[in-house]
Amino acid sequence: MTASASNRFIVFDGNEGCGKSTQARLLKEHLERHGTQVLLVRDPGTTRIGELIRAILLNPDHDEMAMRCEMLLYMAARAQMMKQIILPALDSGKTVISDRFVSSTLAYQLGGDGLAADEIRAVADIAISKRWPDVTLILDMPVEKSQSRVTAKFTHKTTTLFGVETQEVKDRIEKRAREYHERVRQSFSQQAKQSPERYRVINADRAPSVVHEDVLKLVNELR
Repeated sequence: MTASASNRFIVFDGNEGCGKSTQARLLKEHLERHGTQVLLVRDPGTTRIGELIRAILLNPDHDEMAMRCEMLLYMAARAQMMKQIILPALDSGKTVISDRFVSSTLAYQLGGDGLAADEIRAVADIAISKRWPDVTLILDMPVEKSQSRVTAKFTHKTTTLFGVETQEVKDRIEKRAREYHERVRQSFSQQAKQSPERYRVINADRAPSVVHEDVLKLVNELR
């Protein structure tokens, strides 16, 4: 199967452990084999400033962070990545694949501190210069299954009498209760129902190769 998605903005999203990074990489490799120039980014992050913000957001020490602050930090990292990397790439004819985007904010921060979807979208319009993804692929998987696949990968540094010690731990978001992640999954599903023209839901509780085939079919529809 071939796929063409030149000058398209494609997002992979879903709960932790659902396979976003794997599917984003597989799509990038496939498109490049068929002659498409591809930029793969992660949200938040990718830029120097974005990675600094990411470290603040995911540090498990920052338990006091308010949800509105959390939302605005995600948007700040996103604004830098759009200006510095994504918009120039799209303008040059490249396809951009993002591991998470505004859809994550609408799932993870919605309702916290009374945040409403309209508020989040209004801030997002400013952060991304109103350049929304052409399609957001939601990889759906039962939370029990996806959580079992999450590994500790945040590098946590602690200063001791003997110097700085580091260890790999779950990040601040991953450590939240299962009930929270169940609500996040429901929010992703609701977003797709509300905007079927921009979202597609893929059953991610299958072998990566099978999920990849579904991804290619949906990308082909972007022609």
